[in-house]
Amino acid sequence: MLMDSSNIKIIIAGGGTGGHIFPAIAIANELKDKLSIKQENILFVGSSNRMEMKKVPEAGYNIKGLWIEGFNRKSKIKNIKTICKIIFSLIHSLIIIIKFNPKIVIGVGGYSSGPILFVSSLFCKKCYIQEQNSYAGITNKLLSKYVRKIFVAYPNMDKFFNANKILLTGNPIRKDIIENNINREEALKYFGLLDNKKTILVLGGSLGSRTINNVFHKHINSFINQDIQVLWQTGKTFKYDYKNDVNRKGIVITEFIDRMDYAYNIADLVISRAGAIAISELAINAKPSILVPSPNVTEDHQTVNANTLVAKRAAIMIGENEVGRLIIKKALDIISDDDLMKNLSENIKKFAFPNATQNIVEYIINDINGK
Repeated sequence: MLMDSSNIKIIIAGGGTGGHIFPAIAIANELKDKLSIKQENILFVGSSNRMEMKKVPEAGYNIKGLWIEGFNRKSKIKNIKTICKIIFSLIHSLIIIIKFNPKIVIGVGGYSSGPILFVSSLFCKKCYIQEQNSYAGITNKLLSKYVRKIFVAYPNMDKFFNANKILLTGNPIRKDIIENNINREEALKYFGLLDNKKTILVLGGSLGSRTINNVFHKHINSFINQDIQVLWQTGKTFKYDYKNDVNRKGIVITEFIDRMDYAYNIADLVISRAGAIAISELAINAKPSILVPSPNVTEDHQTVNANTLVAKRAAIMIGENEVGRLIIKKALDIISDDDLMKNLSENIKKFAFPNATQNIVEYIINDINGK
């Protein structure tokens, strides 16, 4: 640790989804504790209209929002506005860097990380990237030449980045999910579920999945008839679509699950998008899983994430266009096959990096100490 770290200031930039936000908060908490700095010495920078503007303050940190978005591949006219937003965000980033004067800048992915990391590199700040996925996003690929180190969660990332800059750490995960010392009875009581039934946890990502939601809405009786409980996170986008199902016996429907440690504790089988952080959390908790990659992500990176596990028999993957035909039967087949459930659990556990956050922070501290 630095002899005097109390005045160090840090910017963490990025967001857009929980997959970017929660690792960022995990890194912030670890840096704050290890450097013994005040919470206000850590500033987040995100997109002004995305979920980080709510989730980061809830975690106790200040955040600045940039007016920025990605390029629209279907409309060149809309991209004129996007270019204007990028220029505005670069100017705004310059003002933030000058006023806040950070020593450390960490990009966690998402459009807002681009302007901040680029401007910071011009001021010779110590810049780092944390890449969650097995397929690097374009923002991180472009910014990689300006940073000192790139913390990755998958091997063979030298096809995207300079091999000398890569450090395989895994993805930062919230402490409550890593430790998960929750009593199962307490977790079941929290959701109002029973101990004598198997439980399926359905996650469509922080924004929700219309495809997954619609299939479960249509076939929910299949689980009730098999005496299987379902804890179903619809996502914010679809919070009102399934409100009439809320009181169904053994079916718990919620927009967002705040206590994911409880949810993982009681889940026998998880159906999830294949976001990098979701996969990391599933690995930490050794949960048998059916992964449904989102088709609405850059470079189809969730399919790449999922295939990495499928190749090691650590998860089952169902494509978006096959969900309606396969997912209900597949879920019922898997949860009734104890040997398959055990194998999936043991294999996905091999992808766990429980010390990812500590390893990232330890490297950064050593780097600023000149080690």
